[in-house]
Amino acid sequence: MPASTSPDPRFPWEDDEERPGLSIRPLSHADLAALLAHWDHDDADEEEPPHRQAAAPPSSGPQPSLRPPASSAPATVGRPGTSAMAEYRRRCDTELAAWTRTLPPRLAATLAAGAAAWLLGRGLLGMPLGPLVGLAAAAVAGWRLRFRPSADTLAWRHGAHGERRTARLLDRLTPHGWVALHDLAVPGSRANLDHLLIGPGGVFVVDSKQYSGRLQLGADGTLWHGRYPLTLTLRAVRFEADRATAVLGMPAVEAVPIVAVHGAPVPWGSLQVDAVTVVAAGQLTDLLRARPAVLHAHKVAWIAQRARQRFRPAA
Repeated sequence: MPASTSPDPRFPWEDDEERPGLSIRPLSHADLAALLAHWDHDDADEEEPPHRQAAAPPSSGPQPSLRPPASSAPATVGRPGTSAMAEYRRRCDTELAAWTRTLPPRLAATLAAGAAAWLLGRGLLGMPLGPLVGLAAAAVAGWRLRFRPSADTLAWRHGAHGERRTARLLDRLTPHGWVALHDLAVPGSRANLDHLLIGPGGVFVVDSKQYSGRLQLGADGTLWHGRYPLTLTLRAVRFEADRATAVLGMPAVEAVPIVAVHGAPVPWGSLQVDAVTVVAAGQLTDLLRARPAVLHAHKVAWIAQRARQRFRPAA
């Protein structure tokens, strides 16, 4: 019988059979692929997208390809202007209901205008032309008293048209690896993103504005639309971009706010005001394509998928 040995103080187990062992062996292709798949699963919420295949091929087969798959993300997502048009219709319904309640006095005013014109026409022009004058006066009065949405309500319809025009412009970027998501609700607020654009140049929140007249830059750096400063408008777009960055949850990828202006010329074509880029809509795509590439194609697709999961349609 072999002589017994005293336990090694570094291993406080009762006998040698319970001591842990260490086995070293070569790593096969199947083991490598399984490890990579396990890391990809654990890192699904990390900043970098997975680049490797999850399935493990047989160890006797060829080595697995580590080339990233081609992007399969849709080029555009969402219906631009949907929530703005829904708000326009809601406001129209409210104003039409209020107008309907005043319909009796409006009809009375129309008839009164027609009768007065008939009496006046008969006295001045004679009996044959009096009824014609009365009918014409009643028609004019009725036309002026017809239902018309307010300017604030019409602004929502104009805004919806502007968003659709911007979306058509952004469609030109899809052959160049850009993805556009439209009309997204901002979690935690009543605001919405007109367009969330993701591409080689980065992540952008694009807000569409339909203006008449012209924009002017004041001596103090304030941007004006006629007599109205656009300070609150630019602040709202910055807020939307900050919220988009927070919702995406990637500190290294910050959403850049942009205002695309339809209908009004922008000084110098584009300018930077209060950390917001304001650009004439016709120059939007050229501005974006001129941005230096900071995201590769696979990461663009991954961020777009993340955005689809974390935002919902505004309407």
